[in-house]
Amino acid sequence: MKSNNRKWNIENTYSNLPDCFYKYIKPTLVQNPKIIYFNKHLAKKLNLGFLNNNSSLIANYFSGNKLPENSKPISQAYAGHQFGHFTMLGDGRAILLGEQKDLNSNLYDIQLKGAGKTSYSRSGDGRATLSSMLREYIMSESMHYLKISTSRSLAVIDTGEKVYRESVNNGGILTRIASSHIRVGTFEYGRHFCSIEDFQNFINYT
Repeated sequence: MKSNNRKWNIENTYSNLPDCFYKYIKPTLVQNPKIIYFNKHLAKKLNLGFLNNNSSLIANYFSGNKLPENSKPISQAYAGHQFGHFTMLGDGRAILLGEQKDLNSNLYDIQLKGAGKTSYSRSGDGRATLSSMLREYIMSESMHYLKISTSRSLAVIDTGEKVYRESVNNGGILTRIASSHIRVGTFEYGRHFCSIEDFQNFINYT
């Protein structure tokens, strides 16, 4: 199936939910984004094949320096157990750009991991190391081709900046693709931190 679509086809259905489930946030701009890898085969399936031969657009869209048309970027709230305690969590370094309609009119989340601070970052810097984003890319695509359902990876970008962990690392951003980033912790969050009416709206949406 061929498409003449030369632009994004973004929807933002998650942001129609009550705002206790997310916060609007734009990615933090990076200095010098460079493509490490771009999954052209997946891009075509997502109706994004028009990007395949435009390295400048790829680097800028998937570093967060440029937002897709109609994008309303958000970070998602969720809850769970961390360090032995149940607490409110949320996307501390991941930003959902929106939901891209593919060639078969299915919606897929376009999420940037390592795109900067969000409302849920707490004391974190919102960034990720290039090595960890490459590792996730390899693992997610390996699982896909082993017929194990999981998130997919569209791009890995070198931010041109340094990330400080136990040592100094190159910074990286992964573009993660999934039919949804709703998780068990999203239900836990809605049950404990939102009103009954808002939680019911979330249940209906899911």
